Amino acid sequence: MGDLRERALTSEPAYLGRLVKVYVETVQLPDGAQAVREIVRHPGAVAMVPLLPGGDVLLVRQYRHAAGDLLLEIPAGTLEPGEDPEQAAARELQEEIGYWPGRLERLTGEYTAPGYTTELIHIYLATELMESRLAGDADEFLEVVRLPLAEALRRVERGELPDGKTMIGLLLAARRLGL
Repeated sequence: MGDLRERALTSEPAYLGRLVKVYVETVQLPDGAQAVREIVRHPGAVAMVPLLPGGDVLLVRQYRHAAGDLLLEIPAGTLEPGEDPEQAAARELQEEIGYWPGRLERLTGEYTAPGYTTELIHIYLATELMESRLAGDADEFLEVVRLPLAEALRRVERGELPDGKTMIGLLLAARRLGL
């Protein structure tokens, strides 16, 4: 098959928010026809599976307004402009769970919804954790939950952890650890 890429012809901002920017773009399709795409531009994010000695993971429970529910997730956060993902991962761990990672191993990167957003989440396994707290975001309220990794994996399998980055992170961490 030939080139499947689309080429942007026009790009007009529809909404320019603090976190996301929405653009309406006219693209040329591989067959020469045109189509309209709505694109949410996002700076990217990091998510970490913090693993304690003995095999417990630290998750965060927080209310997610868009989902309308309390979710249990791996710690995560948005990249600051120009910020290195590993530095962001360490900062977010300090802010959300009060630990600094002695070691970060990249597990993967995942596009949250590539049909309409540029958001790429860099997912890490964080080990050799040392207590070190930074103040969290003023508008962020969360509870730290400690679970054995095996129990977190059972919750993924039962559909009790419906967050994509959490499922991916826990499953890849388990694989990395040979579980």
